[in-house]
Amino acid sequence: MIRVISDKRLVLGFFLAHLVIFLTFEQQKVFWYFFTAAMLLLISYSILDESGERNSSKSHLLFGIITGVILYAVFWLGDTLIGVLNLPLEIQITRLYKLFSPETVWHYIVLLLVIGPGEEIFWRGFIQRKLHRYTSARTSIIISTLLYASVQIYSGEWVLFIAALTGGLVWGALYAWKKSIRLVVISHIVFDLLMFGLLPLR
Repeated sequence: MIRVISDKRLVLGFFLAHLVIFLTFEQQKVFWYFFTAAMLLLISYSILDESGERNSSKSHLLFGIITGVILYAVFWLGDTLIGVLNLPLEIQITRLYKLFSPETVWHYIVLLLVIGPGEEIFWRGFIQRKLHRYTSARTSIIISTLLYASVQIYSGEWVLFIAALTGGLVWGALYAWKKSIRLVVISHIVFDLLMFGLLPLR
């Protein structure tokens, strides 16, 4: 763990992510402008690092689509159970959709082409890959998922933290297994498309 903390680029990247995501949630009226800028900054920070893996195959497209659909199904099932059990998380989900759902064409464009891919490039392709240099694959998945979820606290809604834990574990495991950032990017895009475009929960 000492070696992890001594990696200045890794630590600085994590604190940079906290800063820009904090500013993003603080500026709700211009949320989409800040979120887009934040992810472009984190993508730029990530690619300044040495080149990551470039493994890819034709099967990654199909596998990415399938895992994105399965992850959406898990969220849909969770939302259904929350409704049936009348848990207070239902109010949080509704509030999050109201505050942060895409509303215009350009929102959807940046969600699918910048924000979703950017989160994977930074949290899996940079943070998790860096952590894996110093820890086991399992540990790197767990720590990177916790770090990914930690920036969601600025939304003020615990359900977003839980959602990030769930998605982070799935995408982290996929990345550790297949060693392909393209795969997790495709999975994330499909998930976002279903969650916010084709079949939103609210």
